[in-house]
Amino acid sequence: MDDQAKFQRMLEMLMMISGSYGYSIEQIADKYNISQRTVYRYLTTFQNAGFLLEKKNGYCRIDKASKEYKDLSKLLHFSEEEAHILSKAIHLIDDENNFKHELYEKLYHLFDSDKAVNKIVRKGKSENVIQLKNAIKNKRQVILKNYHSSHSEKIKDRIVEPFDFSSNYVFVWCYDAEDKSNKTFKVARIKDVIVTNKKWKYQSMHKKFETDVFRMSGEKRVKVKLKLSLLAYNLLLEEFPLSEKYLKQNGSNYIFDGWVCNFNGIGRFILGLSGEIEIIFPKQLKDFISEKSQKIFKNIHSD
Repeated sequence: MDDQAKFQRMLEMLMMISGSYGYSIEQIADKYNISQRTVYRYLTTFQNAGFLLEKKNGYCRIDKASKEYKDLSKLLHFSEEEAHILSKAIHLIDDENNFKHELYEKLYHLFDSDKAVNKIVRKGKSENVIQLKNAIKNKRQVILKNYHSSHSEKIKDRIVEPFDFSSNYVFVWCYDAEDKSNKTFKVARIKDVIVTNKKWKYQSMHKKFETDVFRMSGEKRVKVKLKLSLLAYNLLLEEFPLSEKYLKQNGSNYIFDGWVCNFNGIGRFILGLSGEIEIIFPKQLKDFISEKSQKIFKNIHSD
C-alpha cells in the first residue's frame, strides 16, 4: 500500500472513532484489514497530534467532551503553513511532487463544507466564500463588488471566473475577464459576491501559479539570496515557517537561499528589519528596496 492510501486510511479511522460510539481494537483492525499492532500505532499518532482517546471496557473513541478535544474541521482545513507546524512529515515531500498536491486536494474535497467555512473564515466573509464555492461548483462567472485592490489602489467591481481557493480560504483563484489573466483575490477585500447566470467562458485559461514562502503568487521564479542576523532568522521562521527549507547557518549568521514570485512580500520583510539583512543577490531586489526606501524617506520629510 502506498503512502497516500495509508494516509487516507488513517483519516477514515480518525473520523470513525470521532463519532458517538466506541470501537474495539479488533473491530478497527477487521474493518481496515490491518493488524492490531498497526491500529495501536495509528492511535498513538492521533494522541501525539493532540486528540484525547477515551478507553472504556475495551472500546476507544475520541473524547469530544474534553477541553483538549480539537475540532476535526480545524485540523483538516489547514493552510500549508499550519500543516508545516502540525506535521513536518507532509513537508518532507518535495513541493514539485504531485503527491503533495494530491494530498491537499483530497483533504479539501473530503472535508469541505459550509459549516467548516463558517468556522475558519473571518466572521462576515463566510457568506462570500460560500457564494464563491457555489459558483465554482456550477462554473459561473461572478461579480466581486467593491474589491479593494492594494496593487492598483482602486476600489471597483471585478467580473471573474473563480475556480479554486487557497486551502484556508484566504485567497480565491480567479480568471479576470477584463484583464484576461489569472489572479488571486483576497477574500477579506471583497464586499459582496454576486453569482451571475453566465457560464465560464475561459475555462481552458484557468491556471494556478506557484506561491512563494512570503505568500506571493506569480508565473515566474526569481532566485534570491540573503544574509540574516539571528534576529532576522528568528522572525523569518516565526512569520513565514515554510522558509525553513531554504535556510542554513553560516557562522554567526544565516543564509536564505531560495526563490520568490515577486519582490513585494520579501521586500516588506526586508524593509521591516533594516540593518539585520544583507541582500547578496539579485541586483533587482537591491534596486527595489532602494526605491522603496527613498519613497519612505521622502514621505517622512514631506510637509
